[in-house]
Amino acid sequence: MILTDKKILEAIESKEIVIEPFNRDKLGTNSYDVHLSKYLAVYENRELDAKKHNTIKEIIIPEEGFVIQPGTLYLGVTEEYTETHNSVPFLEGKSSIGRLGIDIHATAGKGDVGFCNTWTLEISCVQPVRIYAGMPIGQLIYFLVDGEIENYYNKKPNAKYNARTTKPVESMMWKNKF
Repeated sequence: MILTDKKILEAIESKEIVIEPFNRDKLGTNSYDVHLSKYLAVYENRELDAKKHNTIKEIIIPEEGFVIQPGTLYLGVTEEYTETHNSVPFLEGKSSIGRLGIDIHATAGKGDVGFCNTWTLEISCVQPVRIYAGMPIGQLIYFLVDGEIENYYNKKPNAKYNARTTKPVESMMWKNKF
């Protein structure tokens, strides 16, 4: 079941959902709009290795915007910090972003119950597009869970993305054993 605007507000009031900063004007019928922060990152090496720590280089989006290019993966991050304690958050791109040819995530659109952080975005585009810090980039949709939760994400000892951050986080695949 997808939470409606009224149910999202109730969950925020009861602290089952936390959104910081929260702006009531960004609440839609059944979603909440999130915004691109000023921080982007790109991988330092063109060839990546899933078994190694691939380092990133920070980009700060200037006031006049930044043109992203096809063929490059940009890691972005939301301005909003979120916590979700009783529902599964899904992050989807806004249709206006899609109509500019921008994808905001390659595969990681679903969060876990207990996820407490900003959202790292996996941004790609089909043609050059100028983007801006603070622009609406996506929307969070919340699905209620059915049943008790044994293993909240923020309490997992092996969770790789628990450290609170305001900057994009590179892949931590290298921490897996395979």
